[in-house]
Amino acid sequence: MFLYQLLSFFFSASKKEEDSKYDLSLYKRGDLLEVPRTMFTHFGIYLGDNRVAHLIPDILPVFTKNKAAIAKMVTNNRLLVGVITKVASVRVDSVADFAYGSEILINHMDRVCSQPPLDGDEVARRAEKLLGSVTYSLLWYNCEHYVMYCRYGMAISYQTYQFCTNVRKIFFSRMSAYLTALCGACMMLYVGCMTPFMLLSTLLISFTIWMAA
Repeated sequence: MFLYQLLSFFFSASKKEEDSKYDLSLYKRGDLLEVPRTMFTHFGIYLGDNRVAHLIPDILPVFTKNKAAIAKMVTNNRLLVGVITKVASVRVDSVADFAYGSEILINHMDRVCSQPPLDGDEVARRAEKLLGSVTYSLLWYNCEHYVMYCRYGMAISYQTYQFCTNVRKIFFSRMSAYLTALCGACMMLYVGCMTPFMLLSTLLISFTIWMAA
């Protein structure tokens, strides 16, 4: 009980904005909604009647079965800890709780995705069918994978692709190959031993990074 109260205090938050901030007439059933949250963009599917289905990490269900507490708006603290522990669910929230005070983009992905969107009712039906607990993966199954499958039939994530591209540029570059070779040489000089195995390993790793660059 004490742990739950402590977590409730840590994760507690009042609504940043009232529902009145958002004009619900702008949204149609099956629309893809997009908002900035913490370090990434968050996505959801509008179901109608001020309801948004979205896949969101949340640590709180691990510590309590209190549905009223879990149903409250997922704060950034709850979200980030959920990302780390890979605990998430596809849930339905109000537009205000989904947006967390941010401005909402509507169907912005239609201009990015080469695949035409499905019918709005079909999009919403898919979103509702997947409600419930899921195993979260920042790279392989996040909120963008979920909405892209619902609206376009393809579980892809442009954020993940961009992240992997940037990582590749950093780690698989000529500079990385040079630094790997230099570190290997320094290590061999430091230990005062240059065995064929150590030399071959250093050269092989550096060559692999060089070829991948």
